[in-house]
Amino acid sequence: MAIPLVAVSGSNGQLGRELQALHQAFAGVFDFVFLDRQSFDLGTAESINVFFDRYVPAYFINCAAYTAVDKAESDQVAAYRINAEAVGEIARHCAQNDCVLIHLSTDYVFNGQGTAPYQTDGATDPVNYYGYTKWIGEKLAQENNPRSVVIRTSWVYSAFGNNFVKTMLRLMKERDEISVVADQTGSPTYAADLAAAIMQIIVAIQNKGRAFGTYHYSNKGVITWYDFASRIRDIAGYHCQVKPIPGSAYPTPAKRPAYSVMDTSAIERQYHIAIPEWEESLHACLQLLTR
Repeated sequence: MAIPLVAVSGSNGQLGRELQALHQAFAGVFDFVFLDRQSFDLGTAESINVFFDRYVPAYFINCAAYTAVDKAESDQVAAYRINAEAVGEIARHCAQNDCVLIHLSTDYVFNGQGTAPYQTDGATDPVNYYGYTKWIGEKLAQENNPRSVVIRTSWVYSAFGNNFVKTMLRLMKERDEISVVADQTGSPTYAADLAAAIMQIIVAIQNKGRAFGTYHYSNKGVITWYDFASRIRDIAGYHCQVKPIPGSAYPTPAKRPAYSVMDTSAIERQYHIAIPEWEESLHACLQLLTR
C-alpha cells in the first residue's frame, strides 16, 4: 500500500516551518512535500493546477496566506486572490482527488465585540478586509470540498519567522521602555503546538476518525498583548519597562478586534487534543530563542 502523501503550502511560514521540523517523526507513516511561494504560487491558478497534475496528496495542509493585515486594506485584489479564490481552487482539486484539506483561518473572522469565547458556529462579522478574505476562504473550502477541516487560530508565534515574541525580544534588548496595547484580549498560539495538533488530526482521520468542519485552536488562557509582552520580558530576564496603552494610541489602517478569545472545546473533544497553557508554551519557545 502506498504511503499517504501530505502536502504543506506556505512551508517557509511559521506553521510551515514547524511542520517541517516535526515531519521526520512520521517517517514511514506519511510522505511529505513542502511547497514555498516559488513552487506553489497562490497568485496564479496555473501553479495550483500544475501541482495537482503532478501529485495526488491524501492530505493538503494550507498554511499559505496573505497575512499583511494592514496592507490588505489597500491591496485588496491580491489579498482576495490568495486568501479566498485560491483556497476555493485548492479545495476543488482536493475534492477531485479524494484529498482531505486542512485549511488555516483566523480569529479575525469575528468582530471582537464578544464577551465570552467564540463558538465554532458563532456569527462571523469581520472588521477588516483581511478577516473578510479569510472568511470567504473558509466558505469556499467547505463548499468545494466537504472533506475539509478549517482551523481558526490566533496570535501565532514561533521560533521561526517574524512574530510578536521575536519583535518584543528585539525591542526589549534595544530600549529601556516600550508601550504595548492593553485593551485587546485573546489567546496566543505557539505554532509548534498547532503543528502537533494538525498531525494528530491527520492520524485520526487516517484511522477513520473522520469529523470534518470548523474548529478553533489556541493555547489555553486569556491575556492582553500587554500581559503577553510583560511575561516575555520576565521569562527572558530583561529589565525593559512595559507600559500599557490603549489601541487608539497606536492607530493602524486595519481595525483589530478587541476580543479574540475562541472556544477550543470542539477540537479537544473530537480529536482528543490536549492543549498546553500559553505560558508553558511561551517558556518552550523562549528556551529556543534565548539559549
